[in-house]
Amino acid sequence: MTEPMTAAVKDTLDRLAISGEVRDYVQLLKPRVMLLVVFTGLCGLLLAPVAIHPFIAAIAVFCIALSAGGAGAVNMVLERDKDALMLRTRGRPLPMGRVAADDAMGLGIFCIGASTALMGLAVNWLAAALLAAAALFYIFVYTIWLKPRTPQNIVIGGAAGAFPPMIGWAAATGHLSLASCLLFLIIFFWTPPHFWALSLYAREDYARAGFPMLPVVAGERHTKMQMMIYTLLLLPLTLVPSFIGLTGKIYFVGAIILNLLFVVAALRVWRDRDNAHNYKSARQMFGYSIFYLFMIFLLMVLDKA
Repeated sequence: MTEPMTAAVKDTLDRLAISGEVRDYVQLLKPRVMLLVVFTGLCGLLLAPVAIHPFIAAIAVFCIALSAGGAGAVNMVLERDKDALMLRTRGRPLPMGRVAADDAMGLGIFCIGASTALMGLAVNWLAAALLAAAALFYIFVYTIWLKPRTPQNIVIGGAAGAFPPMIGWAAATGHLSLASCLLFLIIFFWTPPHFWALSLYAREDYARAGFPMLPVVAGERHTKMQMMIYTLLLLPLTLVPSFIGLTGKIYFVGAIILNLLFVVAALRVWRDRDNAHNYKSARQMFGYSIFYLFMIFLLMVLDKA
C-alpha cells in the first residue's frame, strides 16, 4: 500500500472514531425521549393564546431539548451500574465504558445549567424556573429517590415528563393558566400506562437490576388493572380542552377515537394470557401510547380554537 493510500485510510478511520464518540455523547442525551419532550413543549408554546417571535420560540424549544438531554445524561450516570445488568440498556455508552462517568456528568450539568440560564435571559424566568424544576425533579425525586424504592415511582416521578407543555406555555405568556395545567395533567396520567406497558415486557430486566417496578413487586394482574384505570381516566381528561375553549370539535372527535383505541389496547393487555412468553400486546400498547400522545397534542394544535 502506498504512503498516500495509508494516510487516506488512517484519516478515514480517525473520522469514524470521532463520529463514533460523538454518537456516544448524543446517546447520553436520550434523543428518542428528547423528541417527545420537545414536541410537547412546542405544542404548549403554540397553544398559548399569544403570539411569540419565532426566534424567541426557537430558543425556548432549544432550551427544553438541551435541559431534557442534560437530565438524561445525569440519569445515565446515576444508573450506569444497573444499566449494565439489563439487556435493554447494557449497550449504552457508560456500561460499555465508551464514555467516562465524570465526562457524562459534566455534560449533563452543563446542559441543564446553560439551558436554564439561556431560557431566563432570552425568554423569561418563569419558564426558566419550570425548566430547572423539571430537570431537578427527574434527577433527585425520580432517579435518586423514587425509582429504586417504590413501585409507584413512575406515577409520581412521571411528573418530570409532564412539565414541557407548561414550560412552552410559560415561555409564550410569562404565566401559567388552567389550560397549561391541563396539558400537564394529560401527560401525567398518560405516563403510567405508557411506562407500565414497557415494564411488563421488560419485567425480568428490572428484576435483575433490582428496580421495584410494579410488575416485579405487585405482579402482572395488578399492573394490568392499574394500566386500565389510568387509561380510562385519560378519556374524560383529554376531552376537557374542548369544554374550556382551548380546542374545537375536530379535536374532540379525534380524542374520543384515540382514547377508545387506547382502551382497546389496554383490554388486549388485560386479556392476554401469553404475556409470559412474548408480551406482544404490551409491546403494541407501548408503541401505540407514543402515537396516542403525539396525536393528542398534534390535534390540539391543529384545532386550536
